[in-house]
Amino acid sequence: MTVKVVVGTQYGDEGKGRIVDFLAKDADMAVRFQGGDNAGHTVINDFGQFALHMIPSGIFNPQTVNVIGTGCVVNPLALKAEMEMLEASGIDIGNLYISNRAQMLMPYHLELDRLEEAQRDTGQKIGTTQRGIGPAYEDKTSRSGLRMGDLLHSVWLEERLENLAPRISQRLTSLGGVAPDLGECFAVCEEARGFLADRIVDTVPLMRAALAQNQTILVEGQLGIMRDLDYGVYPFVTSSHPSAPYAAVGAGVPLQAITHIIGITKAYATSVGSGPFPTELDDETGATLRNVGGEYGATTGRPRRCGWLDVVTLRYAAFLNGVTEFAMTKLDVLDEFKTIKVCVGYRCPDGRVERDSMPDTPLMEQIEPIYVELPGWRESTVQCRTWSDLPPTAQEFVHFVEQQTQVDITYIGVGPARDQLVVR
Repeated sequence: MTVKVVVGTQYGDEGKGRIVDFLAKDADMAVRFQGGDNAGHTVINDFGQFALHMIPSGIFNPQTVNVIGTGCVVNPLALKAEMEMLEASGIDIGNLYISNRAQMLMPYHLELDRLEEAQRDTGQKIGTTQRGIGPAYEDKTSRSGLRMGDLLHSVWLEERLENLAPRISQRLTSLGGVAPDLGECFAVCEEARGFLADRIVDTVPLMRAALAQNQTILVEGQLGIMRDLDYGVYPFVTSSHPSAPYAAVGAGVPLQAITHIIGITKAYATSVGSGPFPTELDDETGATLRNVGGEYGATTGRPRRCGWLDVVTLRYAAFLNGVTEFAMTKLDVLDEFKTIKVCVGYRCPDGRVERDSMPDTPLMEQIEPIYVELPGWRESTVQCRTWSDLPPTAQEFVHFVEQQTQVDITYIGVGPARDQLVVR
């Protein structure tokens, strides 16, 4: 029995999808455990280049069962578009299933997200993608949400929608919006029932059977620890928990079944959205990282904020997630730099230096990163396939990060293609 959890250890967009795509070759099941279509995984393989937002990255392996787990929120129409995109590229999606306990995102969640973000003061805007994720999770916790399994019980679903309508109308009109069109909501549900009914299942028996048969399960999240609802740069966070402890809940597996926790980090750092980002480079170096790395959001196309690698964040993520190994992506983006900086500590406003924990958000806005400068290698790594192929200075960079985090780096990405990966 092998259960591998793949999580982001920065601010999201670390390259989790390409690692899951690689690992799925040997996986029996791939499970998405939280989030919605507000973030994406870019995958490049023999089939082409794809931006996945809801569907697990194991979908390209026809032998892998893919599950959108209970911890997710699902926009049925967005999921339909993603399914059609894959089918148009010749991908078999017959092995895709959705937990009947996953929350369903409705049209009014999109409008609530837009209106709430518009009313926030400029300095307090969260940077939401306005995909309705926050309001959908809000309804979940207030026990007024709809679940994907409700699509299989039409009378129950209609009664729920009608009972919820006054509450939703009050929220929308108080923000300057208009009451939801129940006819539109019913139409969305009818359409969703038509193309998803056969895929909506109780996933607990699936997980139980997979574990009993000693299958290999990959569990993937979106975003990263610094966007975690509890442990990220609150309130500039997502509305769920993209961290390994929640993976068991969101996927529906026993905690003790998890055998590996693979933390994904870029060789530098990026962030999309608002909030503190200590190593951000608002200069030519940051622009170079963005342009060479193609740092634009897979979901929104927004340019990502770029900066040097921050091992304070990695140490924090390694502890909270229980990371057993790191995968470092995009090492090749650093190929042309003469020198490379790594943040090893934060100098707080009171002069205190923090290396092992994360200051609270108000302090994060004021801290000064403490850098160590390392030599670059000034040669291409994109053809490297073994550890010995990497330039000695690139190896030293990897060793430095390992020494700083006390976690081995077992996968090193040197390009976006599936085979551009050094496995140690």
